[in-house]
Amino acid sequence: MGMSDIEYETHDRLVNLQSQIKNMSGDVVLVGDIMLDRYIHGYANNLNSRAPVPVLKETERYEDVGAAAHVARGLENIGLDAILFGVIGDDQAGGNILEALEEEEVDCDGIAIIEDRITTVKTRMIAGREYLISSQQLLLRWDIEDDTPIGTEAHSSIIDQAVTKIGSADVLVISDYGQGVVTDEGASRLINAAKVAGVPVICDPKLTGLHRTAGADWVIFQTRGLDLMAKRMACSDSSEAAKILIKENDWGNLVVLQGENGVTVYTKDEQVISAPCTLSEPRGAIGIIDAAAVAVAAGVNLGLEVTDIAHLANAACECIMSGTQNFTVTSDDLANRLGEVAWSLQISQR
Repeated sequence: MGMSDIEYETHDRLVNLQSQIKNMSGDVVLVGDIMLDRYIHGYANNLNSRAPVPVLKETERYEDVGAAAHVARGLENIGLDAILFGVIGDDQAGGNILEALEEEEVDCDGIAIIEDRITTVKTRMIAGREYLISSQQLLLRWDIEDDTPIGTEAHSSIIDQAVTKIGSADVLVISDYGQGVVTDEGASRLINAAKVAGVPVICDPKLTGLHRTAGADWVIFQTRGLDLMAKRMACSDSSEAAKILIKENDWGNLVVLQGENGVTVYTKDEQVISAPCTLSEPRGAIGIIDAAAVAVAAGVNLGLEVTDIAHLANAACECIMSGTQNFTVTSDDLANRLGEVAWSLQISQR
């Protein structure tokens, strides 16, 4: 028993992607909100005696750059040069972000340091039972953030610099976490500049900011976001909602991350392309949107077909969901995952 024609085609696509992803180069202008992510790991064996909440016994803590900064790190790790534009506060968290990004050789000239502004910090407490063989789970997320608007002069300067860089870039990524860097006017200027320069646009939007993505070539959703939009729009299913959103916002493609169900891409010409998840036990989902944004940027930069980009995004999500607690994708991770999936297609038909 051998592979079917479709399986042969998928296998060859994956092998071809595996070789291409190892030889990436290009410049990506990345505009968005910058955060610091902190992780506290430990054991949760008991409940508190005064309230029905778990007691976390800490075993490890570390921090990493988050949001647009995390996308920038991912881009650098697959061989693309990230030119990051955003804001941080003049505090310890902001300094830690800059130090980490500079170590990764991310271009930080477009990051504005705003006096008296608090850098957004998201702390996740993750734990499991000490004596059970099971995966850990998120117990609590604790946010510190400053939701005051960014000053007009500082914001205009950021967008002006980004627009100047777009003309010589290969891809524009807009990463909107609702912290004020991506505004209606700013997003319009960025996308218009990209259109004039012929630069593909990738958006990771908040649902409340979909109007800021008009004209984007690629938009990334998680499946629960599309399901929510389907309910708001009184659509019969998520597929109908996807088609309407693409038409209303003039998107080229909508990438929907479905976790254990893989990745589905809806296109402007009404194609629906699915890449199934091949993990036997998908686990954590922290960081899959950023990983998908990196993968789509890589695929667009390589000039890949939509089907290939769907498989690449799915492989990136699987890297995150494999349970390694590595939240940043590298070119080696992607290549190895693509190779594993291709190999599994071969041996499953022997």
